[in-house]
Amino acid sequence: MDDDLNLTIITLGGHVEVNKYRYVYFFIIFIIYLLIICCNLTIVYLIWKHKNLHEPMYVFIAALLLNCVLYSTSVYPKLLIDFLSENQVISYSACLFQFYVYYTFGPSEFLLLSAMAYDRYVSICKPLQYPTIMTKTTVSIFLFVACLLPACQTLVPVILSAKTKLCSSTLKAIFCNNAIYRLQCVTSRIITIFGVVALLDVTILPMLFIIFTYTKIFIITYRSCKEVRKKAAETCLPHLMVLISFSILSAYEISIARVESNLPKSVRLIMMLQIVLYQPLFNPLIYGLKMKEISKHLKRLFLPANKV
Repeated sequence: MDDDLNLTIITLGGHVEVNKYRYVYFFIIFIIYLLIICCNLTIVYLIWKHKNLHEPMYVFIAALLLNCVLYSTSVYPKLLIDFLSENQVISYSACLFQFYVYYTFGPSEFLLLSAMAYDRYVSICKPLQYPTIMTKTTVSIFLFVACLLPACQTLVPVILSAKTKLCSSTLKAIFCNNAIYRLQCVTSRIITIFGVVALLDVTILPMLFIIFTYTKIFIITYRSCKEVRKKAAETCLPHLMVLISFSILSAYEISIARVESNLPKSVRLIMMLQIVLYQPLFNPLIYGLKMKEISKHLKRLFLPANKV
């Protein structure tokens, strides 16, 4: 390999026996992707259509589910193309773009969950002040920050990576994640610093904020009447389930992308697919079943004769 040549075509080396099982892979992933789109957008549509769901809590849920669709779209279409292709390759510029989209919409989920935690905190702990605190302006600011902050922070490592020389052309993954840094001849200190900062302010700090707000909620509800505790359980439990699930998957993603592993390729493939499979399907399932008002509208949509 010529040391002066900066490689532009990346081989996605995480695939397993694509030539043998390409149509099986394609069919399974295509069905999963359709389910993700239909399940998430159905609930988004219900929230948009029904005025009684035009409240901050449901607006944040709609934003979260729409974010799931965009997050999945950063990975699934390319996967489907790869399954039907003789060679699973991607240009370095396209790889960086996929990396950018993936790490923009992924961290946005933490920030949206933080906004939802704050909304529940104000609703339960300061109910009289809720209309004046959670205004349309406040909700818009939360949504704007949740979209803009990860997008800006991910942009800097992408720009720096685009100018970095590569010493390898094989990525041990099925899509472009943090493993792209292993392709670089020298790891940039600035990229490392930005990675730590991004981990801090779009993951760790939001997590600490969520823990703080839910601790306050639990203290208040413990001292309150049964009705308040019931309301807290109905509206907070789905958020907590989504948060715990996403936190585990995020830690999972970081560990397999950053840490070298001697696991068989088939095991690594399954692990990579789990990251982009569970959460986009788990979120609409939880909110559709556990949020009373959304569940009611879902029943009316799919069971018109049901007057629930």
